[in-house]
Amino acid sequence: MSEHTIYLDHAATTPLDRRVLDAMMPYLTNEYGNASSIYALGRRAMQAIDGAREQVASIINCRPTEISFVGCGSESDNLAIKGIAFASQKKGKHIITSSVEHHAVLHTCQYLERFGFTTTYLPVDEYGRVHPDDVARAITDQTVLVSLMYANNEIGTIEPIEEIGRICRERKVPLHVDAVQAGGALPIDVKALNADLLSLSAHKFYGPKGVGMIYVRQGVRILPQLQGGSQERGRRAGTENVAGIVGAAEALRLAQEELPEVTPRVRALRDQLIEGVLTIPRSRLTGHPTDRLPNNASFAFEGVEGESILLSLDLYGIAASTGSACTSGSVEPSHVLVALGLSPAWQRGSLRLTLGKENTREDVEKVLSVLPGVVEKVRNLGE
Repeated sequence: MSEHTIYLDHAATTPLDRRVLDAMMPYLTNEYGNASSIYALGRRAMQAIDGAREQVASIINCRPTEISFVGCGSESDNLAIKGIAFASQKKGKHIITSSVEHHAVLHTCQYLERFGFTTTYLPVDEYGRVHPDDVARAITDQTVLVSLMYANNEIGTIEPIEEIGRICRERKVPLHVDAVQAGGALPIDVKALNADLLSLSAHKFYGPKGVGMIYVRQGVRILPQLQGGSQERGRRAGTENVAGIVGAAEALRLAQEELPEVTPRVRALRDQLIEGVLTIPRSRLTGHPTDRLPNNASFAFEGVEGESILLSLDLYGIAASTGSACTSGSVEPSHVLVALGLSPAWQRGSLRLTLGKENTREDVEKVLSVLPGVVEKVRNLGE
């Protein structure tokens, strides 16, 4: 059994980049000021936050005033959806999303239904893609928001956000893009995506946990969801996490700068994984075969329990997932796989392998040497 962990769950979280930690260290030690204080220590903290805001804005192609820092990706999604919904009630109470969104979006829409909002949950095709025509048909004069993900966290499918954004812009309906899973893997340009709001989370691209970002296009009105102070231009009360904010901006900068170098290497490893895993009997790739995140290889095995595969892989020092980290421990099959139309015999046998910049060909070869035997053993136990 292995002492070295082969980490293949980068969609759940990523290790903190040492360069990001170095950028954060001053604000975890000597530069401990509260950014709301007017003396020098506080002013330096505010300057650090302003610098981080400018850095994020330059990367995603917006104004610094359109960026706010929050506590995580889920908070960013909540602020975008609830913020728009409660600010736009006089216009209407209809929201459009899809059946494969992260629970931070789905549960927020369900929460709003308690307050008289209605939600259209758009279907997806066999690859998990929303059809732009379905968005166009679902929009009514009561629609106040469309909220869709840039790329799926479980199966890696990239959605046609630019086209959907054009439709929303023509119909004058704000589009919120949940880009949490895409932040470290795809270029993020809010103008190219036609996004009115966009959510990111630092720990998905080698930044610290507990820091999220939200882009809100100038002129789009949202209602704050945390009260208590005027921080973040009144959008999010609470003393700023200065070190985390500095780290988030640096992590995003590094991730986006290194995309041209990292993406081809990670994609080649992903393709090697996919080719090897699909030699296992009664296996299939989930998600789109080509329009998928470069680091995501997700599968389903017929007649196998995914949790049992994970436990067996863990004994070999391989860390993987059955899908969303936020639903681990749940006995229900993935809502994403259900939406794809997979039969119950396939739904429970999901495996998500998500690569990172430190993974090697040797890691992939180790997984491919172990996984066929693991699946066969688990399948025999279950039959």
